[in-house]
Amino acid sequence: MGGAKPTVLVLVGPTAIGKTALAAALADHWPVTVISADSRQVYRRLDIGTGKPTADVLRRVPHIGLDIVDPGERYSAGQYARDATRWLTEIAPSRRPIVIGGTGFYVRALVDGLFREPPIDAKVRQKFRAWAANATALGAWAARLDPEYRGGGRQRAARTVEVALLTGRPLSVWQREAKAEGAMRPWYVRLTAPRRFLHARIAARVRAMLEAGWVDEVRQLLASGVAPDAAGLDGVGYREVIAHLQGAIPADRLAEAIATSTRQYAKRQETWFRHQLIGHPVVTLDATDPPNVLARRVVELWEDREN
Repeated sequence: MGGAKPTVLVLVGPTAIGKTALAAALADHWPVTVISADSRQVYRRLDIGTGKPTADVLRRVPHIGLDIVDPGERYSAGQYARDATRWLTEIAPSRRPIVIGGTGFYVRALVDGLFREPPIDAKVRQKFRAWAANATALGAWAARLDPEYRGGGRQRAARTVEVALLTGRPLSVWQREAKAEGAMRPWYVRLTAPRRFLHARIAARVRAMLEAGWVDEVRQLLASGVAPDAAGLDGVGYREVIAHLQGAIPADRLAEAIATSTRQYAKRQETWFRHQLIGHPVVTLDATDPPNVLARRVVELWEDREN
């Protein structure tokens, strides 16, 4: 993308807040193409539990960034930033790109750029990853090796440990000192809602996912040879479903176990987006309003911004 970087609408907020519904409503006003920024929706065959858009939504609103890798494969924020930068250039000029997601690291990598990785010997890296595949307490190691580590799942923990051990410097230091330029200028729309409202949405969503066959989805993945701790299956909700299939969580407690984990995740997302969007224009909207009302407001604000 030569010349000035484009300004792109970036729709963020916690899980179950209604980002996909708003994107679908925006499609009534603009020809929209969505670039997903969701670290779980990149996995093939992880459909129900990651909340991928329905077939009806996908027919109306093209989505890029879904079904990129198989469960167990690694897909980093850096790879996402490289891919999404290319996707932005491939969207037809007649369509409006919108980045949508709840994975803050993906959004930040695309918007602000990610560090250019220092050279690491490939054989040494391969040995490390073989060790990390079965290592325990990776999160504790990551926090010890990088004081700025704030969690994010097993894959991010392994990445943090890998860089710190193999380069002698924390990942956060490399990110500050060797950052590449971002691909676009963001115009953030952050969805938020009272906690009680969001918790009710989460509970309803979990029930709907379980009724749609989430447990069978995971059972089939495991039967096909995907490891229970494979990248992708270590996410919120999938951990609990696997624990249920292994006999650790009874069926009558599964929905609440998933909802509890999801509420905790949503709180972390809200905290991240509240503090990490500094330096860019941010519009905060109340997600208790219907999607069509929110869409009209977004269009009005965008047009005001352009005038």
